[in-house]
Amino acid sequence: MATIEECRYALDRLSETLAKADGDIRSAAALDRSLSCHITDLDMTFVGRLAGGHIQDVTTEEGLPSERAQIRLTMSGDDLVAMVHGQLPFAKAWGTGRVKLQAGFRDLLRLRSLL
Repeated sequence: MATIEECRYALDRLSETLAKADGDIRSAAALDRSLSCHITDLDMTFVGRLAGGHIQDVTTEEGLPSERAQIRLTMSGDDLVAMVHGQLPFAKAWGTGRVKLQAGFRDLLRLRSLL
């Protein structure tokens, strides 16, 4: 089971990857939206903001977040780490229910290039 530190590192690495992206991925990551990532096996949620192609101002909360983010991810810590390290494709994890993504319809259309 991934630790909270490993999950935080994975989110930091994801933010760095998004910042270096170009084309459609850069465009999708340029959203300005609140973001949460609930890690089910740790019952912890990382809360931050996707802005300017980075995940910014990340904090942690025990359990589910106190406020509903505009983009919400739910997964295990191991799946987060595996996806960021390229060992688990997001589309496969999402398609099999290992990862849940909730967002508005327009955001989902923009985020599809990340999938």
